[in-house]
Amino acid sequence: MAITLLQARVQLPDPQDCTDNADTLALLEAVFDPLVRRGAGGAFEPALAESWTVAADARRWRFRLRPGLRFHDGSPLDAEAMRYSIERMKRPDVGATLGAPAVWGQYLSGADIVAEDNLTLAITLAEPMADLLDILVSGYALPPHAADMAGFRSAPFGSGAYRIEKLEQGKEIRLSANPDWWGRAPANPHIICRQEGDPALRLRALVNGECAIAARLGPTEASALASVSGFTARRHIDPTAIIYLLNTTKGAFRDPRVRRALNLAVDREALIKEVLDGGGQALAGFISPSHFGSPAHAPAEKPDPEAARRLLSEAGHGNGLTITVDCPTRLPDEAEALTAALARQLAGIGIKIETQLVKDRVAYAEQVRAKAIHDMCLFDSSPMSTFRVLREKIDSRIAGSWWQGYANPEIEALIDTARITPDQGAREKLYQRCFRILQTDPAWLTLYNHTRWIGLAGRFPDWRPRSDGILDIAGLPELG
Repeated sequence: MAITLLQARVQLPDPQDCTDNADTLALLEAVFDPLVRRGAGGAFEPALAESWTVAADARRWRFRLRPGLRFHDGSPLDAEAMRYSIERMKRPDVGATLGAPAVWGQYLSGADIVAEDNLTLAITLAEPMADLLDILVSGYALPPHAADMAGFRSAPFGSGAYRIEKLEQGKEIRLSANPDWWGRAPANPHIICRQEGDPALRLRALVNGECAIAARLGPTEASALASVSGFTARRHIDPTAIIYLLNTTKGAFRDPRVRRALNLAVDREALIKEVLDGGGQALAGFISPSHFGSPAHAPAEKPDPEAARRLLSEAGHGNGLTITVDCPTRLPDEAEALTAALARQLAGIGIKIETQLVKDRVAYAEQVRAKAIHDMCLFDSSPMSTFRVLREKIDSRIAGSWWQGYANPEIEALIDTARITPDQGAREKLYQRCFRILQTDPAWLTLYNHTRWIGLAGRFPDWRPRSDGILDIAGLPELG
């Protein structure tokens, strides 16, 4: 019997595109395999590679593949196929996201990738990168004889726990278990993934027995499900951080005191209650609690309007300040309501907001990437990689796609040290220091993570979603 999963999006892009969409990632991870993948607690675990080593210089990596791996069509998945797949990630036409091209290429450019034998892949990087696994977790193995052929996008295949039996982009994907998968056989051999954009309708279908899983429910749906017997609702934090990027190249936010005042002025819990109906968790810093290097149990800062006013006065804005804020109409869905609520809060310390709405979300991303924002803009920070967040959005020497002028030499020195520190514990402490520095010298106005719920038909007291918020379809309990 096939199990039906409802989620907001059923879309398979190029498997090596850079995406943060949780629904898309759930499908990609069901059909394709990388060398390593994130486990339930966030740590990297073996996938196609049963083991790996990294040299002390953090440049030379070696991966030992599992023997006997095959793609869904029966062709061998050996070190040469994996070499092709990682080389493909380097290409300028691969890895795009929201107008930012070749996301993976910026990390893999210049790397020497060699299949030393059928089961051994060696990667020598042009520069040290102790966080290479953050990149390779998105390096899905693709069949060299098919991935770039016409028609692959309409009938894709990989080596994952499930094979695609039928694909209707934006509507439905039918999956059947891969009998030759290297991992534990999925508890649900047949899955139908259907698109339903309305969380209320996903909940209704679950309660009415029309589906067995409803992904990414909100607080209203979760509360309603809790009142119905025979169902399981599991809460998880979406690690995507909802933030406002601050223009530090000109205007008031060049002054760190004004940036700090902004963060002190905001009542994050009140914003979550007002615009999310309580469905969020206040951010304590620039990354979520699920991120590597986020200090354990770091509390979100309590609002301190008096301290904020004092800092504004010291910065020469004792008589008030007017800022222009760019705001999209979606992504996040609450964008307009959030900006309006923020304006009401900031008015209390003498900051007036003038809002510039942008309806075209792709054009909005291009505006941000072109560094053409006004004083600040509503955005998000989605990579699960702390290293990527720091490099692409914080490091002034890189001036990445989403960087808006911030510079802190101490942060940049810590990034450099982290790059050459393969030891996980030592590198984690370096990122924790970055976290604390960015609390006192913020690059952004940090607000919250969304909370989501997964609804299951049946009682499953021991099942928990992954910490990164991606639904592990192959790891679901038996739902039939």
